[in-house]
Amino acid sequence: MNHITVDADGRAWISGTTFPVLIVVMDHVAHGLSPEEVYLEHYEEIPLAAIYAALAYYYDNKDAMDAEIRRERNDFEAAHQATGQSAFVRRMRTEGRLP
Repeated sequence: MNHITVDADGRAWISGTTFPVLIVVMDHVAHGLSPEEVYLEHYEEIPLAAIYAALAYYYDNKDAMDAEIRRERNDFEAAHQATGQSAFVRRMRTEGRLP
């Protein structure tokens, strides 16, 4: 059974789901979770074999996947900087409730 599907944009997905391989990889790499922990803590609806397949895909395509992770992180940081703090956070900081 093929657990990984690559779309027209080159993005890898767990076959038959809406879960990108990148998300599984980030839980494993960034948070140091084992495949079993990734499965039990986040994705019990995905077969454990698919979690292993996602990680195998990552290690087979490590350079490209690491570049994608960097792009995702940069896009997130840019969006966060562009939006700034919410009115709620500003008010809480003004009132001394947040550092």
